[in-house]
Amino acid sequence: MLEALGSLAAALWAALRPGTVLLGAIVFLLLTDLLNRRRPKNYPPGPPRLPFVGNFFQLDFEQGHLSLQRFVKKYGNLFSLEFGDLPSVVITGLPLIKEVLVYQDQNFVNRPISPIRERVFKKNGLIMSNGHIWKEQRRFSLTALRNFGLGRKSLEERIQEEVAYLIQAIGEEKGQPFNPHFKINNAVSNIICSITFGERFDYQDDQFQELLRLLDEVTYLETTVWCQLYNVFPRIMNFLPGPHQMLFSNWRKLKMFVARVIENHKRDWNPAEARDFIDAYLQETEKHKGNAASSFHEENLIYNTLDLFFAGTETTSTTLRWGLLYMALYPEIQEKVQAEIDKVLDESQQPSMATRESMPYTNAVIHEVQRMGNILPLNVPREVTVDTVLAGYHLPKGTMVTTNLTALHRDPAEWATPDTFNPEHFLENGQFKKRESFLPFSIGKRMCLGEQLARAELFIFFTSLLQKFTFRPPENEKLSLKFRVSLTLAPVSHRLCAVPRG
Repeated sequence: MLEALGSLAAALWAALRPGTVLLGAIVFLLLTDLLNRRRPKNYPPGPPRLPFVGNFFQLDFEQGHLSLQRFVKKYGNLFSLEFGDLPSVVITGLPLIKEVLVYQDQNFVNRPISPIRERVFKKNGLIMSNGHIWKEQRRFSLTALRNFGLGRKSLEERIQEEVAYLIQAIGEEKGQPFNPHFKINNAVSNIICSITFGERFDYQDDQFQELLRLLDEVTYLETTVWCQLYNVFPRIMNFLPGPHQMLFSNWRKLKMFVARVIENHKRDWNPAEARDFIDAYLQETEKHKGNAASSFHEENLIYNTLDLFFAGTETTSTTLRWGLLYMALYPEIQEKVQAEIDKVLDESQQPSMATRESMPYTNAVIHEVQRMGNILPLNVPREVTVDTVLAGYHLPKGTMVTTNLTALHRDPAEWATPDTFNPEHFLENGQFKKRESFLPFSIGKRMCLGEQLARAELFIFFTSLLQKFTFRPPENEKLSLKFRVSLTLAPVSHRLCAVPRG
């Protein structure tokens, strides 16, 4: 009997051609994919998707935030996309954004954990953690940042001190063309370093320069096609060479740097006195020793420090670079800012947050830099925590939610000249005017942790630099508003001339 069945199987196999078997396998996989990914009833509309990859190749990765806008025109303010097996929706317009981030925030409070993020950070840290871990870490971090100067005069003094180093470094260029990228990165990063590490780094420090280079590189690499493919096909991409492998290598080096700093802290750590964020975290870890439910442990300290270092460096320094570029491109606006600075401050006075109220035009210019620079064009994503109805559509648990800040900050119904750099957007009768549709720091419970710090840095750095220098394009070089695609939209590296004033 067994022999007969074996012979029958062999005969059937011989009768089937390899092409037939392959075709059958493909049809089977396509049907499986189709059945697994049927859209739920009353799901938001969206473009047709390809098997296995979804809408992955329908986006322009060089201008992903802009390519989404054509779908807004076709499908409306709430539409769906799929990336591999990850369902996603894009939210456009202030009413829907507020519904998601404020009014129904508990249904959208989580962050989606991408395969890259899970491999690098697991489920820890400040930015992408969820639930109990996020609540514990955010509460502690807010308290610690306040204890080390957030919102206080002492932090302003730290920024003013760093400004002096930056002015000296730029002055050494003697008005010749230079790339301000890493000088600004150095200065901004030193503020968060003074809070987290308890020290600033010299601009010539090779180790610090390498750290900033790695940070810059991971910011760029995470948005490359290869790294996005890793998020769709992690098991396959694990075995392939490419930029995603360099990304993981760079993150390992960054973690090793922070781990070494923590070890150095431990050698002369005084549990009774916290010098900086790391010391305070070590104290908190001691308090929770033996508590298995606690998220306070050394590994999470590394992740939190990296999150603070990343968020406290990249976004603010990128905004400042946009600011200097816009001043070089719009000299008449730069002259108005400098006239206001000269009217409010004498040569010996340093800008401070107390002087901001007397500088409405300068404040408006900084806000317009943020609007036009658009460095977080799609905000940090959220995830639906329970099946939810939004604008009449059904969003299943686990759906990724992206809030379209690009459309909000370029909405012709909200802004008189949405595609033109125009500080008048933030002025009314010569006074600074807040705008509800301006959300560079997001809104709600998971809005930017360091908003206060970023606002202080942007005002003091920007105003101090324009107090001392006039920024111009180099002769015979054309500046453009092209950007480099990364987690934050950074301007393409430009050389500028910083001509000392007076």
